[in-house]
Amino acid sequence: MKTIDRRKWLRTVGLSGGFAMLGGLEALALETPSIPDLKNKIAKLSSNENPYGPSKRVRQAITNTFDSACRYPFAVLGELVQMIAEKEGVSKDHIVVTGGSGEGLCTAGLIYGMSGGEIVAADPTFQQILRYAEVHGSFVHRVPVDENMNHDLDAMEKRITSKTSLVYICNPNNPTGTIIEKNKLKDFCSSVSERAVVFSDEAYYDFITEPDYPSMVELVKEGSNVIVSKTFSKVYGMAGLRIGYLVTRPDIARRLKSSVMARTNILAIAAAKEALKDDEFYKFSIQKSSEGKQIIYNSLDNLGLEYIKSHTNFVFFKSGRHIDELIKDMKKENVAIGRPFPPFYDWARISTGRIEEVEQFGKALKKVMA
Repeated sequence: MKTIDRRKWLRTVGLSGGFAMLGGLEALALETPSIPDLKNKIAKLSSNENPYGPSKRVRQAITNTFDSACRYPFAVLGELVQMIAEKEGVSKDHIVVTGGSGEGLCTAGLIYGMSGGEIVAADPTFQQILRYAEVHGSFVHRVPVDENMNHDLDAMEKRITSKTSLVYICNPNNPTGTIIEKNKLKDFCSSVSERAVVFSDEAYYDFITEPDYPSMVELVKEGSNVIVSKTFSKVYGMAGLRIGYLVTRPDIARRLKSSVMARTNILAIAAAKEALKDDEFYKFSIQKSSEGKQIIYNSLDNLGLEYIKSHTNFVFFKSGRHIDELIKDMKKENVAIGRPFPPFYDWARISTGRIEEVEQFGKALKKVMA
């Protein structure tokens, strides 16, 4: 199966040195519906969605599959599993397809959080796996991020005990948008996986601008106790279709499959298969996210506001105002921004969205901060 070589492509277009524009891709915007006049329309920049998707090809694949929507998806799931396995460079028994990567997170939280198993994670980070584990009796060690808003790996390792069943890493991290230095990442995951299972949440991996940045699928191939989660929600623009997957060692995969509850559906499977072949839309999505981030950076620079350079499709910035108040004031200007991320109540997360929406954000923030 032909799929895009992400690392080679990033080097080719020069994204590692900034947010380079991709010549000739702008015409791909014709594949998506035009957005109406944003006057009195809410710019939804709160959930890190990709509003340009699904692509035209994926939409056609969904339409073509409606006649099969009366059938259970099991008969056609195997082809998608094979495509994912080829993309990740593993065999089919390493893959667990779930109803969005969130279901994979919940499944791991259930399995490794039961019977008093403890979990170690950064704080703040994406909470789904942690909260689900807590519901099932786990204790979660939330380790504050360091001064650069990144995972404090040394502090996290000190929290690992004989009771630790899982170490959760969201990389790039949500909400901070930071990535762990690649050599430290692999060393940490390799070492820690000898003592506990490492869960590497790579929902935003496709947006990383650093060339040759490793996925922890590399450690899965080596047989380590590592689970990697990926999703079709972000770069492929399919958040509403609910489909994602886990890559892990076959024995761990079998254990996870036994507890998966929210499986995907036949339309999402068709969409995912086509999305994996649609390299043009993949490039287009990354381009538009890069453009959106640059506009956000410019707006924040003009207001003298601190922010973190992001390896995702969102930006975390310091407004200096309580997030609850800022959410309300921005909503009055028809802009929805991210929820609170304690303990950083004077910080806010803004998704890239459509270019028109990001421009609307800049105008609204200028008015609100004034």
